[in-house]
Parts: sequence; C-alpha cells; structure tokens
Amino acid sequence: MKERIERGLTALGIDAPGGAAALAEYGRLLLEQNQVMNLTAITAPDQVADLHFLDCAALLNAPGISFAGKSLIDVGTGAGFPGLPLRILEPTIRLTLLDSLGKRVSWLEQACTALGAQDVKCLHARAEEQALLPGFRDCFDLAAARAVAPLALLCELCLPFVAVGGFFLAMKSVDCGAELEQAGRCVSRLGGRLHKSWDYEIPGAGVAHRLVIVEKISSTPKGYPRRWAKIQKAPL
Repeated sequence: MKERIERGLTALGIDAPGGAAALAEYGRLLLEQNQVMNLTAITAPDQVADLHFLDCAALLNAPGISFAGKSLIDVGTGAGFPGLPLRILEPTIRLTLLDSLGKRVSWLEQACTALGAQDVKCLHARAEEQALLPGFRDCFDLAAARAVAPLALLCELCLPFVAVGGFFLAMKSVDCGAELEQAGRCVSRLGGRLHKSWDYEIPGAGVAHRLVIVEKISSTPKGYPRRWAKIQKAPL
C-alpha cells in the first residue's frame, strides 16, 4: 500500500515527507478495525490507497483553497475521511473530526494517537446540534464532508460551522449536477455562494470525482441548521 500511495502522491505533485508511510499505517489500522466494526466497504489495500487516501489527498490541489494553518472540521467523518489524510499530509491543519457514532469516534481517537496526531479533536456529536454552539458556529476556516448526504442537506449541516470568508468543501461524484441545481437556493439562504466545481482524477484508479466549493459570504441566519428530521422532510 505504501508504494502505491507514494506513486499517487508523486502524480499529484504532493511533497509530504513520511506521508505515505503514515497513510499506509492508517490503512493497516483501518482494515484491522474493520474486521470488528463497519468502517469501510472498501477492503482491498490498493483500493483503500486509491479511493480513500489519494481521493482525499487530491483536495490539497483544489484551486483557490489553502489548507496550511487553517482550521478544518470534517462533518460526518466516519473513518476519518477526508480530514485525517489531509492532516497527515499537511500537519499545520487544526483538525476537528465530528461524527454521531460514539464507537467510531473512540476508534478515531486511538488511531490519531497511534499516528502521532494527538492534537486532532475527535468529537462525538450531531452536526445540527454542535453547529449551534459558541466556538463552533461561524468559526472554522474550512468544513468538509464526503458521501454523507445530498448537497442541499449537507449545506445546512456544514455551512453554519464556516466563518465568513471560509469555504465548505463537499466531495461528490461527477454526476451531481442535479444536486448542484437543487442546492442553489439553500446555499444562498445559509450565507454561501457556489464557486465553480473542480473535477479531478485519482491517479492510477481511472476514477474522476468532483469537489463542490461553497464560499461563506455572510453569517448563517438564526434558526439554521434545523433538526435533522426537519432538514430531511423539507430541504431548503
């Protein structure tokens, strides 16, 4: 796995000394824990390298987005994607991993310790509740989410965390055009503005993905995010 990650990082133009080894160890921990906990449906080491680590690593090349020294909250992080690979490759990121499942968060804490990333905050919480709290609302330079929910729902969960001038980054498939159209009204209402999406290829995988980029241009109005049941029942 390490060699495949190294080749992929080179293809992406990412110079991160020790990054491939750390990601390979992350992969080992992930696959080991996946035997007793459902963390990923991807279990072939080469696919873990490509579809998890290199997919996340590619975000470091997103146009107009700087990660160095920025605060990032990964909403619905699951097994730590995309936040933890980004933090491994760019150690200056101030990272918060948020997930609603306590068992996953406990494992993430252990994984971060094993990977030498003890300063990463692993938070067991629901996004729609945490985003209402001081110190979280309108506070982060960046928020990110990967394969969590339709874009309109994601925006309501994630944009409230982002400070004005920051960005929400949603990792999506290249056929998410309908989602983009449906999310326009939601983005505006929540204080955001859609930027041109960025399509990228994962080196060696023959797979293309899309990063939806939303800039936060004004504070999210009071009343958002709503409760999850309401968000699902009546998307903005």
